[in-house]
Amino acid sequence: MEERGVDQVTEVTNTSWFTRLGQAVVGVLIGFVFVVVSIGVLFWNEGRAIHTAQGLAEGAGIVRSVPADSVDRSNDGRLIHVTGMLSTAGPVTDPDFAIRVNGVRLVRHVEVYQWKEETHSETRTKFGGGEERTTTYKYVRAWSDKPIDSDRFKEPRGHTNPVIVYQSRDMVAAGTRLGAFAVPDSLLRGFGEARRVAATEVQANALQIRVNKPVAVNDGVLYVGRDSSQPAIGDMRISFGEVPLQTASVVAAQSGSGFAPFPTHTGTTVELIAAGAVPAKVMFQHAEEENVTMTWVLRLICVVFMLIGFNFVLRPLAVAGSVIPLLGDVIGAGTFLVALVCTVAIAPIVIAFGWLWYRPLIGIAVLVVGAAATWGLTRLLHARASAPKAVRPAA
Repeated sequence: MEERGVDQVTEVTNTSWFTRLGQAVVGVLIGFVFVVVSIGVLFWNEGRAIHTAQGLAEGAGIVRSVPADSVDRSNDGRLIHVTGMLSTAGPVTDPDFAIRVNGVRLVRHVEVYQWKEETHSETRTKFGGGEERTTTYKYVRAWSDKPIDSDRFKEPRGHTNPVIVYQSRDMVAAGTRLGAFAVPDSLLRGFGEARRVAATEVQANALQIRVNKPVAVNDGVLYVGRDSSQPAIGDMRISFGEVPLQTASVVAAQSGSGFAPFPTHTGTTVELIAAGAVPAKVMFQHAEEENVTMTWVLRLICVVFMLIGFNFVLRPLAVAGSVIPLLGDVIGAGTFLVALVCTVAIAPIVIAFGWLWYRPLIGIAVLVVGAAATWGLTRLLHARASAPKAVRPAA
């Protein structure tokens, strides 16, 4: 990220031991909320993963491939796999910039040069349990494709961001079809890889009249501002991309002459799209891999939230001991270790109960195998410990 014109504001705050202890006690309630919510989401995530996997397995077993050039009404409501060339009723346009392309999607990417606040804090515990916190608020200028609210800055004066007139957009062509089948916009969102579309002087001149600022075309990108080598707050970079017409594959329920999400017996839906001629089996494999990835991502997030929650619950102990700073540090390290042990112990149990609840036969089988392995290992260790030791001959 490019940075220019760095300045900063430093704030020093002091908090008494009694105030810190009161905040820690309130934090206990927050910690319990974190733990309970993380347990609930972790349990729900196991059910979501299992139901999604079951739904995909159900779909993979009943999907049928049909030709794209005609619609067979007897397949209405059934899960079908179609591969064919995409077509549209006409070009997709960006009316703000008078750009028209003959592709499936037109992507506008807008970056604005804005102020950004970066925060760095250092905390020092004083003798007696008080705390001194030194917070540095650094203000840098950077390109961002998201609006940054400068009103929330610690020091908004001199760091005011402009109102963003144009933002990034993703436009889908009307009347998109896959052979004889109509493709809903919901399937096309995020479909395909966008290739660059160069802006022209025509767009630059039209934009300059609307924004009343200099506009230039730099390597196919519209630059709003006086000098791209020395950007100023409020300057913009606007680029465009097109997802071209191409072969695509869809797995979904046939709904009339179009597609709709296919409802499975597990309460999930199946609706897949891929670029190119992709067999149904491969599309389901990719969907299963995405489900596994999502499951592990949510597990990790829940574990982190659980760890934070247990830290909040145990924090009063560290604050109480911080009357002597070194003692507080030792207790803090100990409470973190206890929180880590609690998290490591509870998270797998929640996951196991999730499997027992949603897949009882598999869950019970896993517990039986685990108990048998533990019993066998215990017996082996006991037998080795009870075996008579060999007597070494006297020298």
